[in-house]
Amino acid sequence: MKNIRPYLIVALVLVALNVLSAFCFFRLDLTSEKRYSISENTKSLMSGLDKKTHIRIYLDGDLNPGFLRLKKSTKELLDEFRVYTREDFGYEFINPSAAGTQKEREANYIALESRGLRAMVVYDKDEEGKAIQKVVFPWAEIIYGKDTIPVNLLENNPRMSGSQNLNNSIENLEFRLSDAIRVHTMKTINKIAFIEGHGEFPPELVYDASVAFSRYFQVDRGQIGNDPDILKPYKAIVIANPQTPFSEQEKFVIDQYIMNGGRVLWLINGVRLAMDSLSTVGVSPAIPLNVNLDDQLFRYGVRLSPVILQDMQCTQVPMNVARPGDPPKFEPMPWYYAPLLLASPEHPISRNLVEVRAEFASALDLSVSQHASIKKTVLLVTSNASHIIATPTRIDLNTMYDMDSKTYFNTGYIPVAAALEGRFPSIFTNRMAPEGIVRRGKIQSESRPTRMVVVANADIIRNDVQNNGQSIIPMPMGYDRYSKQEFGNRSFILNSILYLADDDGWLQLRSREFKLRMLNKKEVVSGKKKWQIINVGVPLLLVLAFALGYSLVRRKIYSS
Repeated sequence: MKNIRPYLIVALVLVALNVLSAFCFFRLDLTSEKRYSISENTKSLMSGLDKKTHIRIYLDGDLNPGFLRLKKSTKELLDEFRVYTREDFGYEFINPSAAGTQKEREANYIALESRGLRAMVVYDKDEEGKAIQKVVFPWAEIIYGKDTIPVNLLENNPRMSGSQNLNNSIENLEFRLSDAIRVHTMKTINKIAFIEGHGEFPPELVYDASVAFSRYFQVDRGQIGNDPDILKPYKAIVIANPQTPFSEQEKFVIDQYIMNGGRVLWLINGVRLAMDSLSTVGVSPAIPLNVNLDDQLFRYGVRLSPVILQDMQCTQVPMNVARPGDPPKFEPMPWYYAPLLLASPEHPISRNLVEVRAEFASALDLSVSQHASIKKTVLLVTSNASHIIATPTRIDLNTMYDMDSKTYFNTGYIPVAAALEGRFPSIFTNRMAPEGIVRRGKIQSESRPTRMVVVANADIIRNDVQNNGQSIIPMPMGYDRYSKQEFGNRSFILNSILYLADDDGWLQLRSREFKLRMLNKKEVVSGKKKWQIINVGVPLLLVLAFALGYSLVRRKIYSS
């Protein structure tokens, strides 16, 4: 009986633990980065699903190690999602290349492409070391009830290595998948508005932004007027490229909107150019653009410098380099007035973004109005080889390359966009409300906790348009028609609005960071034999040591 007692105690403990586990649910993540944990927001989202949810992931088949890692991370995340769901939740991995014939395989590819799931070609090597091409679809489709939303799982920054891009993709998996599910399940649609009445961009030039915003919000357009409550229904407003001054009444309405917790995306040019003159004769005067907002922005903690930035890191345009009288000969030349702005890794708006294309950008001065409660974070900067042109001046494209680039581009990392967060002081503190304002209560002198994004270049949100006969075809934001490349403008603008309207911290998921722990390839090659011996020999030695120790202990017990 004495020999059975320990086993009975162990059995009772195990039964008790199983009973307790049915009532007490917990999960442990022992990784330093909490790699296998999801946010409280995501847990709440998944537990609130009230329809059948099915996810198709097109990452299966003959994948290289990098994409196999992305597949494994996606599976682990979806398993974590499933733990917190109450409704039917499932997923499947599909190999888009699985087909009996090449014709069937191409039909599969065409079907996926028609649904907006773009393929990418990955260059790899076979077992014999020969270079081969593989078609990969790094996409998922989330089916919630009768609705389907595609999700791109891959962050693809051309300036980063494949390993870095895949690591960034894994960092953003939770945000991308939960964001798509959240769009499916939204019960309340917030409203945002483009402000009009001052020569701002017309609808066709912000069409791409409107489409991006409409996934999350109801998008309106309109003028401000003199009613302080006119902006009250809107979660955020967008002021994009005003050309004429704001009245004091309009400034008051915007100010009190901010004081009551409103959010603003400011996209304002610091300089006015005669673009028609620049495109025809290559010369244009450049003068400061005054839209009567400088004092207001200064009060909020930022100053828009009326300068023009040039940068060696820029887009290219075809230029005629032939001598006078010779046939035209066009070659790509750097367009210094269109800098490719670097995105800060320190903020969820700009983290892991590719460069953002600007044109005739100005600069931000964040050293003004040091109000203690305002937190300022730079989002976009120029490269380390920039030049500042003070205004008023004359822009002459004919002499644009008549300088020594080594000494001309003598400054760098100039802020062009910033996020401001905190309690903002009102510009109308200790002042009367402007004449004509419809009075609606007391003037607020300090805001509730709120936020704004200020960008010293309106062209970041503008999309080009192509005339196709009688119709106009909008192009994506940040699309460069000469290089056929799309920069990070769309992601930056969309992230800015999501940040402004985000009360629950969803965008903070973009701040997750998983350290990329790369193997030292030299050590791997030189120490291959050593580690093979250790991996094979050490487990055998441990087993033999355990067997020997067990045998000695048994011999000692039974001999006594």
